[in-house]
Amino acid sequence: MKTCLVVDDSRVIRKVARRILEDLGFDVAEAGDGLEALAWCGAIMPDAVLLDWRMPVMDGLEFVRRLRAEPGGAAPRVIFCSVENDLDRIREALDAGADEYIMKPFDGEIVAGKLAHLDLHPSAGLAL
Repeated sequence: MKTCLVVDDSRVIRKVARRILEDLGFDVAEAGDGLEALAWCGAIMPDAVLLDWRMPVMDGLEFVRRLRAEPGGAAPRVIFCSVENDLDRIREALDAGADEYIMKPFDGEIVAGKLAHLDLHPSAGLAL
């Protein structure tokens, strides 16, 4: 089964994302900030990361830059999930190593579509 790490300082967002991802057949882990997420990735590298931009301790941009520098850190597909809607900021996230970008608020259809676009089909299959 594929694993997705949800990184967001909001417990509510993590809970919503967990439900969506589990319904899509993913094993889900959670982290409240980029530093916690980086430690998690050091232990078990996920297949995908759903990543918030603005968080305490380490923000999403710093996390993705540091993840990509880690051994095996190029493998996870990183989807930024943020309220940032400035095109220059979105480009900055993609240039830093993100694979996709989702605007908050999001729903299951949006997440499933982005995962399918990234060819991340969990063992249960995506129901699109």
